[in-house]
Amino acid sequence: MAVSQDFTDLVLERLAPLGDVRARKMFGGVGVSCDGMNIAILADDALFLKVDAETRAAFEAAGLEPFTYEKKDGERAVMAYYQAPEDVFDDPDAAMEWGRLALDAALRAAAKKKPKKKKA
Repeated sequence: MAVSQDFTDLVLERLAPLGDVRARKMFGGVGVSCDGMNIAILADDALFLKVDAETRAAFEAAGLEPFTYEKKDGERAVMAYYQAPEDVFDDPDAAMEWGRLALDAALRAAAKKKPKKKKA
């Protein structure tokens, strides 16, 4: 799941208009966050954007594949991230369109989580 620094820099550049976009190494790949919310995974120099029930259909309609990995028991696990279309790297408008879908999915996921209880 190696990710080159050049590819990471390109993704950050393309998604920068969304907000405070940052990359962090994790599990052999790279996680991408925007304003503190996870919106993408980079693996093998491929970009996978976060999806949810509202956005998954757009990715599937474009013929895009989900991010999968092999678990220790040999089974394939499917995560809620789909590969981004190639035009996100050439077209800033496409990058914003697809990136916004990922950010919106992350915002909805964050809204569903229960707030953490403060310690007394």
